[in-house]
Amino acid sequence: MDMTTATALSRYADLPALIGLMEGDEKHNGAAHSTLDIVWVLYDRVLSVTPETADDPARDRFLLSKGHGPAAFYAVLAAKGFLDVPTLRGWTAFDSPLGHHPDRLLVPGAEIGSGSLGHGLPLGLGSALGLRAQGVRRSDGTEPRVVVLVGDGELDEGSNHEAIAVAGRLGVDNLTVVAVDNASASHGWPGGIGARFGIEGWEARDVSGRDHDALYGALTRPHPGRPLAVVARVRS
Repeated sequence: MDMTTATALSRYADLPALIGLMEGDEKHNGAAHSTLDIVWVLYDRVLSVTPETADDPARDRFLLSKGHGPAAFYAVLAAKGFLDVPTLRGWTAFDSPLGHHPDRLLVPGAEIGSGSLGHGLPLGLGSALGLRAQGVRRSDGTEPRVVVLVGDGELDEGSNHEAIAVAGRLGVDNLTVVAVDNASASHGWPGGIGARFGIEGWEARDVSGRDHDALYGALTRPHPGRPLAVVARVRS
């Protein structure tokens, strides 16, 4: 692949080819592909962050709590210019910045080091509260958003339930959680994942995790005074 070809790989249709450059993590292929449409919609249509604003205090923040199998995340970062496309080919090699789990110190655009499940939502809550405490605002006067992508099985971790309860009670409306529901949770929740968030005071919305327009609508409709949980159904 020459650089002319690489720089042209910037569309949704190019993501399979970008993922195809990364080999050797077959056991996490399902985890990667289940997040692909969600991560693309976020970076393409929702998040206010670019390679040029990646260090701007007023940027939106995306936290990949579901950090195992990050191939889709890396592919989207490459398509959006955070990563050079040729870097994907050597991923997980000794001298590559791209590991099996993203490292915020090595991967441009990564906000946290992730892979150990159950940490992203508490970190996202802390980030949202920190931005609020510092009074950080964008030029239009709105707060930066913090969006956390979690898996449904990950919600079994107790640290998530503490964060869900606190965020709802404090009305942290600059916090959004996207929960990928692929029926992998050990126990499930009465009434579904959305009910778990709703009872704690969150705005909960349920959509197909493959429908780009539905995802965009769920992620952008106002929810004043309440954090937002978008349950994205992705079933094979």
